[in-house]
Amino acid sequence: MTLSDYIINDIKPISVNSKVSELQQLFNQLTYSHIPVQNEHGTFIGSFFETDAHCFESDKPVKEFLYSLEDFFVRDTTLWLDVLEAFAVNNANIMPVLNANSDYLGYYELNDIIGLFNESPFFSEAGGIIVVEKGINDYSFSEISQIVESNDGKLLGAFISSMNTDLVQITLKIGQAGLTDIIQTFRRYSYNIISGHEEDSYVESLKERSNYLKKYLDI
Repeated sequence: MTLSDYIINDIKPISVNSKVSELQQLFNQLTYSHIPVQNEHGTFIGSFFETDAHCFESDKPVKEFLYSLEDFFVRDTTLWLDVLEAFAVNNANIMPVLNANSDYLGYYELNDIIGLFNESPFFSEAGGIIVVEKGINDYSFSEISQIVESNDGKLLGAFISSMNTDLVQITLKIGQAGLTDIIQTFRRYSYNIISGHEEDSYVESLKERSNYLKKYLDI
């Protein structure tokens, strides 16, 4: 299943010519943080935040409050990790999806994207976690992969978990191998070992954080 299969289109964007009372009624019926809005030509122009909508005068048309529109969306080609970031940045639990021509296709729900995050091999596969650190100009993902694989390890995922002007920390999920030899090899290549876990306690911590993000954004 591709990410675009999770696009939902059962709610059409509300028209700028609709009454604010219609917008408020939608929010009362739904649990979404935002409702998409379209102009007279059916073009997506942004989304209203629930709290703002309930402050508008209900007998007036939506178009009188376009100054409150929030202009965020993702494309149908956007990667799921970038979609998750868009949810977090915009404090939303609904994410409008547009195609390359900026046509409105529907929306993603935060719960679905969080589910994909937790079902990825980084979380679901058994393995160990290593966090390594090196100079920001000295590390190489190809070198990191070579170190893991030369010790018969399987790299299930890697991402930069911390970075400043001098140093970068990289979190690795490794399967099919003990970590001792891999850690020793990283040290020989001048990587600092910040932490190493044979058990998946670090992954469980990340899952808890993703669940916290879901609760925080699930308005």
